[in-house]
Amino acid sequence: MEKEWDIVEVLRHSRHDWLNRLQLIKGNLEMNRIDRVKEYINEIVIETQNESKLSNFHLPLFASLLLRSNWEHHSFQLEYEVLNEMDNIKVNDELLTNWTISFFSCLDSAIEAFQDNHLSITIEPQSNGIRFFFDFSGIIIKNDLIEEFLSASKTPEMAVEVKEFSASELALEAFMPF
Repeated sequence: MEKEWDIVEVLRHSRHDWLNRLQLIKGNLEMNRIDRVKEYINEIVIETQNESKLSNFHLPLFASLLLRSNWEHHSFQLEYEVLNEMDNIKVNDELLTNWTISFFSCLDSAIEAFQDNHLSITIEPQSNGIRFFFDFSGIIIKNDLIEEFLSASKTPEMAVEVKEFSASELALEAFMPF
């Protein structure tokens, strides 16, 4: 069962994240690490631009899932990048979100917890649909769970192709046509 997020919880988590960022900047300034401060501010700008692009896709369920993902108890750290902006995205938001929730759940069950596990999602809108690249790096201990998920989650509205799969890496490409 997916947790319902109310506005107070969202603001609390967001405020906590921003306070952590400001403390990192302040600490680096106090140690006179100006280059690190500039680098960190640039990272924040890029992350905020990606959040803005994601929010403008008019995929509210999917955007909400990604925006709150690192506040939930996953065994991986999520980052995402939106390569370009596009108006009038017309894909099934609910299908995409439910598939991604199921994928996150499968990944949580298939990887070794408390390790340096990272999932990167690259979102590339194209003229005929949206392409998603899911790149995981970490420790996969239950390959069979991932294989079962991938074979059970086939749908005509979303083509998923495995690009690489090993004990430490999983790369998927998903495409949803308009």
